[in-house]
Amino acid sequence: MTLKARLLAIVAALAASACATGGPGQGTVIDRWAAVRAPAAPPLEAVTVDPKTTCLLVLDMQNNLTDPAAHPNAHAAIARIEVLLKEARSSRMLVVYSNTKVGTPADIVSELAPLPGEPVVRSSVDKFYRTDLERILLDSGIKTVIVTGTAANGAVMYTATGAAMRGLKVVVPVDAMPADSLYAEQYVAWHLLNSPGTRTAATLTRSDLITF
Repeated sequence: MTLKARLLAIVAALAASACATGGPGQGTVIDRWAAVRAPAAPPLEAVTVDPKTTCLLVLDMQNNLTDPAAHPNAHAAIARIEVLLKEARSSRMLVVYSNTKVGTPADIVSELAPLPGEPVVRSSVDKFYRTDLERILLDSGIKTVIVTGTAANGAVMYTATGAAMRGLKVVVPVDAMPADSLYAEQYVAWHLLNSPGTRTAATLTRSDLITF
């Protein structure tokens, strides 16, 4: 191999290494994990909704997913979602529930149990997937959804994204979107305000900042 060929090979190897590590001295996100700093907490906005065009979504609040020992954050959120649920019903707002793929309406915690006639859909994390949710919302003239339930990094994030991609406004009370870790809740809050799928549609709030 000529000297020129060797130099070209060295340059190519260095370029490949730089691409693989994100640039000289940079490394991948895994390499730099400990150096990542969380962004500043986003502001929570007071929200007023029109009950005629708003739907409260109560996602996957099942007994097995809100057990106080296994899922303390979800268990703690029951009372806050219950307050929203009572206000929504008193305002004659549409309420739609979801179960996991293997859940049933009977599995929903008693404090939040659906009333006769309140729709319940069943799917994986995206509650629009292979369900009647989109039709239910369209038929009711819904323009805004309030997304509550568990888990923040599961049903809440994916269903909120699905709603935003269908042109709906998305309101998420951060104290009513529990996950098993605060990191997951923090990430989802950031994701909803920054991802291309939701950033123009999502509003973060708190359950006591929502007016019907």
